[in-house]
Parts: sequence; C-alpha cells; structure tokens
Amino acid sequence: MKQEAKGNGGPGKSRRCFRPRLVEVMRGNYSRMDLTGDMMAGVTVGMIALPLALALGIASVPQGVETAFPAPALGIFTAIIGGFLISVFGGSRVQIGGPTAAFIPIILLVIEQHGYGGLLVATMMAGVLLVVMGLARMGSLIKYIPWPVTSGFTTGIAVAIMATQTGDFFGIHTDDAPPREFLERMHWLVEHVGSAHVPTVLLAIVSLVVILVWPKFGWKRVPGSIVAMVVATIAVMVTGWDSAGGIATIGSKFGEGAIPARLPGFAFPAFSLDTVRDLMGPALAIAVLGSIESLLSAVVADGLCDDRHDSNTELVAQGIANLTCPLFGGLPVTGAIARTSANVNNGGKSPVSGIVHAVTLLGIVLVFGRWATHVPMAAMSAVLVFVALRMGEWHELARLRRMPASDALVLVATFLLTVIFDLVVAVEVGMVLAAMLFIKRVADTTEVSRVSSEDVLERPEQLAHGKEIPDGVLVFRIFGPFLFGAAEKMQDAIERAEIQPRVLILRLHLVTAMDATALNALESVVERVRKHGGVVVLSGLHRQPLDTLRKAGFVEVVGRANLVAHFDDALARAREVMADEEAGA
Repeated sequence: MKQEAKGNGGPGKSRRCFRPRLVEVMRGNYSRMDLTGDMMAGVTVGMIALPLALALGIASVPQGVETAFPAPALGIFTAIIGGFLISVFGGSRVQIGGPTAAFIPIILLVIEQHGYGGLLVATMMAGVLLVVMGLARMGSLIKYIPWPVTSGFTTGIAVAIMATQTGDFFGIHTDDAPPREFLERMHWLVEHVGSAHVPTVLLAIVSLVVILVWPKFGWKRVPGSIVAMVVATIAVMVTGWDSAGGIATIGSKFGEGAIPARLPGFAFPAFSLDTVRDLMGPALAIAVLGSIESLLSAVVADGLCDDRHDSNTELVAQGIANLTCPLFGGLPVTGAIARTSANVNNGGKSPVSGIVHAVTLLGIVLVFGRWATHVPMAAMSAVLVFVALRMGEWHELARLRRMPASDALVLVATFLLTVIFDLVVAVEVGMVLAAMLFIKRVADTTEVSRVSSEDVLERPEQLAHGKEIPDGVLVFRIFGPFLFGAAEKMQDAIERAEIQPRVLILRLHLVTAMDATALNALESVVERVRKHGGVVVLSGLHRQPLDTLRKAGFVEVVGRANLVAHFDDALARAREVMADEEAGA
C-alpha cells in the first residue's frame, strides 16, 4: 500500500460527539468468549481496585473532617459508582474509572479551604465543565498541554502523595493533624521522627516489599496489594498488635462502621452563588486534571489493544461520573492508568469488563466489608506509597541534562511548584512558561534568506514525485516546527492510515525545530511500529532536531542506519530492510 500524508490534522470528526462505546460493542459481534474474557478481567481488576479505593479514600479526607460516610467508604463508593458510569458512557473500550492518587493533593486543598461540602460542589461543577468540554468537541485540546508540564506535575503529585503518608507509614500520632504543605510536613516529620512506632514501620516496609516482589512470582490475577493487605491483617490479628501493640487499623481510626454493608443514599449538597464563585478555581483544576488523566489513560489503552478512543465521548462520561458521585458523597473520579492497563493485560476487550469490576467491588463490600476494619493503616499507607512510586516519571528527572534546556526548565518548575504549592499554581505557571518558550523557539528557528534564480523548493533527491514507494512502506512528511502543539498530529495521521507498515519513513527535511513533547510522541510511534515488527526511518534531519535526538539518546534507539540524509536514501534503506526480512524468512 502506498501513501504519503502531511500529518496536519486530527481524527476525522463525527457528527455526533457522544457515542458510548458500550452501545457500539453491543450492536457488534460481541461473543460469549468476549463476555467470558471481560468477566475474568473485571473480577481481577475489581480485586486490584479494592485496596486502592480504600487507601485513596483514607488519604483524601483528613481525620476529623465531618463527611457523609467514613473516609474508606467514600473511596469504595466512588470506585463503584464512578467506575460503573465511566464504563457505561465512556468513549474507550477498556477504560477503568475511579478515584486516583493524582486527585489527593487538590482534594486536600479544597477540603482545607472550603470543607467537605465545598469539595462535593466543586466536583459537580467540574462534572459540568467536563460535559461541556466534551459536547463542544474540546477533547483534542489536551494535546496543547506540553509533555514537560504533565510530566512535571505527575511526578510532583507522586512526591506529594508520599509526603501525606508519612504519619501512617511511620506510625506517628500527634494531637494535631499533620500540616498539608510539603515543607511544613517535612519539618513536622523531622520533629516527630523520634516518636515513630517501630512495629508499624516494620509492617509498612514488609507490606511494601510484598507488593513490589509479588508480581515476580507470576500470579498476575491476584494483585500484590491484596496479598499485602491480607497478610498484614492476619499478622496483626494473630499477634494482637492492633490492641496490645498499638498498630492503628481502619476500625480503630474510623470506627467499626468504616465500611457500611450498603450503598449510600442520595443527597444534594447545599450551595449558594457565592460558593460557586469561590469554587470556580478548584472546579477548573479538578476538570483539567480529570481530563488529562482520563485521556492519557485512554491513549495508553489504545496502544495496548490497538484501538482508538473517542476523546469527546470520554470527557462527557467523566463529567457524568463527577456529577453523580458527589450526590452519594463520593470523590472526584477519572480514568486510572494502572487499572486500565491491568484490564487489558487480563483480557478485557469491552466496557463490560469495567462494569464487572464495579459489580465485583460492590459484592466484596456487601459480603466482606466488615472484615476491612481489621486492615492496618500501615498496609494502606504502603499501597499508596507503591502507587506514588509507579506514577512518578522518575526516569525523566534523570534525563534532564539530555533535554532541551527550555523543556527541562518547564518540567522542573512544574514539579517544584506542584510539590511546594499546589497543582493549580503549577499548571498555570507551567503553561505560561511553555507558551513563552514556544514563541521564542519558533522565532529562533524562523529563517529569512534571499531568493535567486537558482533556488528550488526541493532538491531532486528530496522529491517524491515520480518515485516508486514499495508496498509495505508508509511515508509521511512533516512541515514546520515539530513542537508540542503539533506532536499529536503525527500520531493521528499515522493511526488514520490503518495499516501496520513494514517500514515507516518520516520525512523531516522541512522540520526546523523539535521539542521534548514531539520527541516523546516520536518514541511512542517507534515503539508501536516495532511492536508489529516494523522499522522507522528518519530522513532529512536539520541541526536542531538532530541535536535534540542525540542529546536524548534517541539516535541509538531508532538506529544510526535509519537516520538518512534525504528521501532517496530513505527509499534505499527501506528496500534494504525489506530485502533482509525476505532473506531471513
């Protein structure tokens, strides 16, 4: 198949901006085998979600704050209701929704400033914003948030989550609640580290080790977090450490009714126009974070199952879930990357697996909820520390020296602002910095040259006209600066081709600049093509893009032989690769 595309557009627009994938699946050839796979995956993800929902509920609500239900129950109810709605109305076949660790810092901030009632109202306002964004076809606008900003605040959130767990992880209990701000929390930790409870610390460390090493035993259908939670609970109950040893449990901290054996009732939160005005900032932050997390999760899912989600429908579904959960006392919800990946890896193929995951959680709560009061807080803390370790993009901090200086500045600034202040400030400053540096980069790479009678637009070796493109070779040409606003255009154009090329040629001779977001997109394309046994060839690189690839170590990733000077060399390299494949076969 022969094709050349400019890569200058997103996915084709449909007349409808709300098309739940569940409806599409049910109208298609959904088989009994598909149902069996979805049920197995849903049960597995439900078990994975149980300890996470408990831990996220506990971490999201400071002790002493009056809520409709105890904090652990809020996490569970949110996972059940939000997960069900996102699967029913979502634009991804395999997305799993629920509470996520990314929301913890902003939830704590809203509760501190506006109370639990303010959080409910802000979440519903965020739901309205998400629905409006989806109906207005704004799903594609997420691509204009630069990758250094998302990477910076994601890693910053991970650090902030670990900071919130210091009290439960070390067993430090004081009369006053630990401060929320990071620097003050670290000062509090230094002051009280001498009063750490040794059995609690040991139990937390053992629980974390179990979670980390359990996957190496190959029992993927039983999550390590469940194993750690059960082992820690049995150990505390057998030894009597929960009463005699002073190890805090969910029951000792939140009471015997911490997990009610029933679903919550409907209650509309009270609000006024002044409340709505005060909560516009937090609501916008929840909506932006929720949209970023859910669409990033959907993109990851697309890569795992070779599908393509509907971003606008997904935003509407996230909005519906965030509008509904507060009516039952719940927390903000979004797509969960780890749970979505587990869903795909365990055989989930449709939204039915997400529905089964919610039903599984409901069944566990109704049948075994009373036993959850014996779970040690140290084990819950270990679960969240593990989540934070996995969500943080630590490898990007190690690559700072190899990034363009401007992108490294944006990443570090967003990271530090998220940790020291809050996510709202971090995203605002990060976006402003990125926009300013974007303008500078475009200005720096604009060239003005005198035209003479000898000038031609492209040299003969760069021209594609009249040259045969072999079957199995896909060719794309990119025009202009390849920066964060244009990075997704390339991915969209390649996905629209709907074939898996043996050789993908990217013509970059008209690309004057490249940033970290474009590099990240390029890495994703290379990984996807290689996953299907293909090769990527880059032709015509200018100095700045080549320096960016070299500093990031990407030259070795794509292979030096696959970086060529012009289009003729790229075609020759493609024929060489295909000849080698045929000879090897």
